[in-house]
Amino acid sequence: MVGSRSSYIIFFDSLKKDDIPLVGGKCANLGELISFGVPVPPGFAITAEAYRLHINRNNLRDRIKDILSRMDVTDSDSLEASSREIRSIIESAPLPSELAEEIVAAYQKLANMLKLKDPPVAVRSSATAEDLPGASFAGQQDTYLFVSGKDPLLKYVIKCFSSLFTPRAIAYRKEKGFDDMKVYLSVAVQKMVNSESSGVMFTLDPTTGNRDVVLIEGTWGIGEMIVQGKVSPDEWTVDKKTMKIIEKNISKKAMMAIRSPSDSGEGFLREIPVPQERIEAACISEDQVLELAKFAVEIEKHYGMAMDIEWALDAEDKKLYIVQARPETVWSMKQETKPESKKMDQMDSGVKRLLRGVPASPGLVSGKAHVIMDTKHIREFQAGEILVTEMTSPDWAPAMRKALAIITDSGGKTCHAAIVSRELGIPCIVGTKEATKILKTGQVITVDATHGVVYEGDLIGPEEKKPVVPTKAALSVESYYPTATKIYMNLGEPGMIDKYRDLPFDGIGLMRVEFIIADVIGEHPLHLLEEKQDEKFIDKLATGISKVAREIHPRPLVVRFSDFKTNEYRQLVGGDRFEPQEANPMIGWRGVSRYISDVYSPAFRLECRAIKRVRDEWGLKNVWVMLPFVRTTWEVESCLQIMKEEGLHRDRDFKVWLMAEIPSIIFMADEFSRLCDGFSVGSNDLTQLILGVDRDSPILPAQDSRYFDERDPAVIRAITHLIKVAHSHGVTVSICGQGPSVYPDLTETLVRAGIDSISANPDMVVWTRKVVAGVERKVLMERLVKSNKNNGFELLE
Repeated sequence: MVGSRSSYIIFFDSLKKDDIPLVGGKCANLGELISFGVPVPPGFAITAEAYRLHINRNNLRDRIKDILSRMDVTDSDSLEASSREIRSIIESAPLPSELAEEIVAAYQKLANMLKLKDPPVAVRSSATAEDLPGASFAGQQDTYLFVSGKDPLLKYVIKCFSSLFTPRAIAYRKEKGFDDMKVYLSVAVQKMVNSESSGVMFTLDPTTGNRDVVLIEGTWGIGEMIVQGKVSPDEWTVDKKTMKIIEKNISKKAMMAIRSPSDSGEGFLREIPVPQERIEAACISEDQVLELAKFAVEIEKHYGMAMDIEWALDAEDKKLYIVQARPETVWSMKQETKPESKKMDQMDSGVKRLLRGVPASPGLVSGKAHVIMDTKHIREFQAGEILVTEMTSPDWAPAMRKALAIITDSGGKTCHAAIVSRELGIPCIVGTKEATKILKTGQVITVDATHGVVYEGDLIGPEEKKPVVPTKAALSVESYYPTATKIYMNLGEPGMIDKYRDLPFDGIGLMRVEFIIADVIGEHPLHLLEEKQDEKFIDKLATGISKVAREIHPRPLVVRFSDFKTNEYRQLVGGDRFEPQEANPMIGWRGVSRYISDVYSPAFRLECRAIKRVRDEWGLKNVWVMLPFVRTTWEVESCLQIMKEEGLHRDRDFKVWLMAEIPSIIFMADEFSRLCDGFSVGSNDLTQLILGVDRDSPILPAQDSRYFDERDPAVIRAITHLIKVAHSHGVTVSICGQGPSVYPDLTETLVRAGIDSISANPDMVVWTRKVVAGVERKVLMERLVKSNKNNGFELLE
C-alpha cells in the first residue's frame, strides 16, 4: 500500500512508534510493525487531531470538564452517571463534514486495495497515552468488530471517540495520574481478519516473568473468548534460544466466537459450539506456533523490551497476522539493567534496585520494611510489614506468620526462612548478605521474590500481588488428574489448612509441630514439666494437630515429632537452662537421639500423649507419626519402646515413618525397614550429609551450584537404593524435601524409580500432580510400545 498522510487520516504504513502523540499507541505500533516486515492487516488511523476537531467544533470541552468536576470517582454511581452523560453528548454531536469526507475516502481506498466492496473492518480505539511501558490502558476504551459500510463506520468512529470516557477509563486515568483533558483518542480502522483461530502471546512467561520463553495462547474463532475468560485456550511455551516447543497444553474448547452480520452493516459476535472434531484439536499447527514465536522474538528485539502481542490466523488466505503489539506492563517494570559499577543498578524506567539474593519463595509484593535483629523485638512487628533479618529460626514464627514477605542476610534455598516461607505462601529472598544494613525500618520497597530482587519504592500500586493458591472452585479438572504416585502436601502452621484444604492432595506428608511449640506454646517442654504445666503442652499441641486432621479426614496426616536443634530450643522460654551449647547444632543433639535421652525423654512423652489424645480420645485415626534425623536402628527401637509405653502401637491404622536424612539409613535400609511402615526422604539434609555441604551456608553453592543439588548422582543413587530395598520389604517411600518442588527432572527420576508419594509445598501441589501425571502416562506408553515390539507389532506413528 502506498502511504497516505493528512491531518486527520494516516495509513498504517506511514506510521512509526514515534507517532504516538498523533495516533495513539495502538496505531503507532501497528505502523512500526509494518516497517520491519511483520505481517499486519492493512488499515488507517483517524488521528487525535480529528478527535480534537470533533470536540472543539461542537463546543464539548467545557461541558465535559464541568461534568468531571462534579463527579466523585470513588462513588460508582456518580462515576457511571458522569460517563453516560459525557458519552451521550459526544455521540449526539455530528462529525465535522470535512472529517467525515476524509474517513469515507480512506475507507474507499482500503476497499480498492482489498478488492472488496464495503470490506468488514475493526474499528478500534487508540488513546494517545496507551500502550506505554508503565500504563497500557488495555481494555479502557471500546473496539467494534466486523463493521461494514460507510455509515456504520462513521457511527462507530464517534462511539470510539466517546469511549475515552468509559467509567473504567476515567477511573484508570485518575489512578495513574493522567489529566482527562490532556489524553486524546485516535481510531484504528483495520481490515477485519476472518479468524479461523486467534489469540495472544507474550515474549516472557507472564506468570513467572521468565524472559527465556515465548508463551502463546490460542483458540478457535475470534480471540474475544480468551479475553472474556469463556474458554481455556491452547497454550504453548517456546524456548527463545532453541526455538523449540518445550511445553504445550491442548485444551477442550467447546465454544467459539464468530461474526454475526446484520443488514445495516453492523457486526456482532455470536457464540457457537465448536465442531466436534475440533474441540480437542490444536487451533494452530506446531509449525504455525514456531512462526508466531519467530515474530514475537523479532518484535521484542526491535522494541528492546518484553511485549504483549495479539495474533490471528485468517480463514481465507491461511496467513498469520499480528493485529496488535504493546509493551508488557507488569514484569517489564521490574527488569533491571546490568550493573555498570559497584553502585546500585538503575532500571531503564528509573527504578532503583537495592538488593539481590536467592529467590526462595516466589511472589511479588510492595510494603514497608521492618528490620529486626533480635527475637526480643518481634512484638514490634506489625501485620503486613516485610520482615528483614539476618536469618530466621522457629522462634521467629510469630513475625513470619504476619509478614508480607521475608528478606534475610544469609541462607540458601533450603534454609529455615526459605522452607517455612514456601509452606506459608510468603514471598522470600535469602542470602542477600546486606539486607539488614541497606534497608531501613519504614522504607517502602518492592520484593520480587520470583527473581530474588528488591527495588526501591512501590512498583505495584495499591493491589498487593501475592502468590495465589487456587481454591476448589478455581481449580481446573486437569488439577485432579488421578496418579498412581500419591501427591501429599507439606504443612507448617495448622491455621494455614483453611487456605490450602481444597488443593488436590492425597494427604499431608509432612506436618511440622515446631510452629505450634514455638508460636502457640512458646515455652520449653522441660520448663513446663518443672512448672507442672505439662497439660498445657499436651492440649495445645493436640489442638493444633486435630485442626488439620479434621479438615483433611480421612486422608492421612503424617505428623513429624519435634526436630528443633539446641540453639532453637534455647530460644523458648526457660530453654537456656536445659539446652547445652553446641558448635554445630545441625548435626548435634536433635531428632530421635534427643527423645531417648534421660534428660529429654519426659518431654518427648508429652508429644506422644498429644498424639494419643488426638487419635484415641478425639477419634482422628488418620494421624500417623514420623521420627526425624534417624541415625541407628537401636535408637529407633528405644524410641518405639517409649511410644509403646505411652500407648502408641504400630498397627494397620497407625503408621510410623522414618525420615531418611542420614546416609546410615540408606546403607541399613533393610534393617530399618523392619522398624517402620514408611520412609520419607528429607532431601535437604540427605544432600547435605552425602556431599558434606552446610545447607545454611551460601558460600559453596555460590561458587558452583552443583555443590548443593538434590540431583547429584550420589543423592539419586541413595534414594533409588532406598526405594528398591524398602519395596522388597513391603515398606513405602515418600519424599518431603524441597527437591521435587524445585526440579521437575528430579520428580521424573523419582517416579520412574517407583517412589510411592511426593509431598510438595502448597504452591507446588497442582504443578507436581500435573508433572507426575505426565510422567506416568509417558512410562505407560513406553511400556506399551516395548510390549508391542516384543510381540512382533509396531505402533504406527
